[in-house]
Amino acid sequence: MPYAITNRCIQCDNCLPQCPQGAIKLMEGEYWIDQILCNDCQGYTVPQCVVSCPVNSPVPYQAKKGRCKADVRTTPSSKLFPDGKSHPFASSIIIWELCNVLAQRQSLLWEIDAAGELYYQRQINGGKGAIAFRITDTVNSDLPVALKGAEALSAIKTFDIRSACMHLIYAAHVTNLDQPWAEEFIINDKQIEEYLGLDKRKDWSKSTKLALIKELAQQPCQLLASIHLPQQRKIKEISLENSRLWHLLETQHHFQEDELGCKHLVGLTFKIKAGEWAQYFLNRQGCKERTAFYQYGTLPKAVLSAVMSIWQQHEGAARMMLWLLFKTKMGREQRVTIPTLMKVAYGEGKLNQVSLQPEHRQRLLRIFESDLEVLNHHGLKPVFDPVTYPTEIQPLWTKLVDIPEDAEAALEFWIDDASNGNRLTDAAPRGKWNRLMNARILDFEMPPEWKKQLTKSKKKQRTSKRKTKLKPQIALSTEYILEARKKLGLSQRDLAQLTGKSQSWIRDIENGRFQAKLEDVMLLRKALGIS
Repeated sequence: MPYAITNRCIQCDNCLPQCPQGAIKLMEGEYWIDQILCNDCQGYTVPQCVVSCPVNSPVPYQAKKGRCKADVRTTPSSKLFPDGKSHPFASSIIIWELCNVLAQRQSLLWEIDAAGELYYQRQINGGKGAIAFRITDTVNSDLPVALKGAEALSAIKTFDIRSACMHLIYAAHVTNLDQPWAEEFIINDKQIEEYLGLDKRKDWSKSTKLALIKELAQQPCQLLASIHLPQQRKIKEISLENSRLWHLLETQHHFQEDELGCKHLVGLTFKIKAGEWAQYFLNRQGCKERTAFYQYGTLPKAVLSAVMSIWQQHEGAARMMLWLLFKTKMGREQRVTIPTLMKVAYGEGKLNQVSLQPEHRQRLLRIFESDLEVLNHHGLKPVFDPVTYPTEIQPLWTKLVDIPEDAEAALEFWIDDASNGNRLTDAAPRGKWNRLMNARILDFEMPPEWKKQLTKSKKKQRTSKRKTKLKPQIALSTEYILEARKKLGLSQRDLAQLTGKSQSWIRDIENGRFQAKLEDVMLLRKALGIS
């Protein structure tokens, strides 16, 4: 049980250096014990603050009862989600990758550099650039120091996937600022409770919610990013080294005293500022001048509530949902292979390990199919490739959708199913794992609030002031593409390199599995020399 300091405190400073957790704080000239840090001095026979206090001021902490009084607080920035459904948010590659780091944590392939610092790195922009992340134990410092070895690993293990939701909230707030790299925004616990759905948790005390909110607010600020991108037309080379994505400039604690004089934390206010990345990736004026990027997407409020509700029992589904949020932001086809989804959900290391241990494959398959069902329940409905992901290896829940609700109709359904050669209750075919490793999901049907925003953005593009007259183009048939490629003596791989697409995309176009968009048709015409 944590301890609290009563009004008997004479401020002798004896307890301050004795606390092994550093939980005793000096707030506005008075001492207070942070309930998040206090662990009742585990490993000691008696709490050290009790031993060192000459007036017996520390007492066991008792949760505050009754309502919290309203007090004067710093006015927060305007609320997000004015329509109650969605809000723009910064969605550049650096924001996406930080979301992945907070969601996947130790599942990623972390490495140690020559200085002993732990880092995670991946290639971006077709291998022309790179982005790396390191961990620091401070949330706001002009010269942050990256943690090393075991200390960094311990910090990563304490990260909570729910902090990725807080990161998205920050990314939504900065889109309300004209110059996010120079301005700051203020957010309080009441707003965060609403965004994350914590206000509906009536089984939690106020102190429990505040402890979680404070922890989640700090974690996105503990990561340092290094990003290197080559020059792209007018946009100069981007090079950031160990730069914070979020600065936690100030944390205000709001207290209320009980009859014993114990201070109870009843509110928090955070002052946040975006890092240097915003000047390169969220620069509205620079984007108009074509000297910087302004990359944003749509953050549905339903994503935050869904992750907060499923993170504990379906962490893999929560990871895939956060990943798909960025992948679907531009409204393109979300063609993805099953191994890619599994790496996102469970980590590359675990997937490689299970691939070498056939006895564990069945369990991972059940978890994966259950996570897909959770995504489907929350509106992200997978569309299976009929060629690589046929009905016989699809999850059972996809087949149960066709069962009628009426009892008599359901009975007839099962009678008919029993007379078929392949029944729903049949065991999965042999070699299902190997077939899944080559299977693909063609698309994820998005929830209505996602589709609505994407439709709006497409309408804006069509009604923009810049109008370009395109010459009427004749649609390219699959046979015409195949014939033109062979006349030029090009392989599918050669054509893929010329168009900047994947070989599997070219193969699917030639097989007629889907039609190319207008911009892709223009790429194909240019590569094949068709006027």
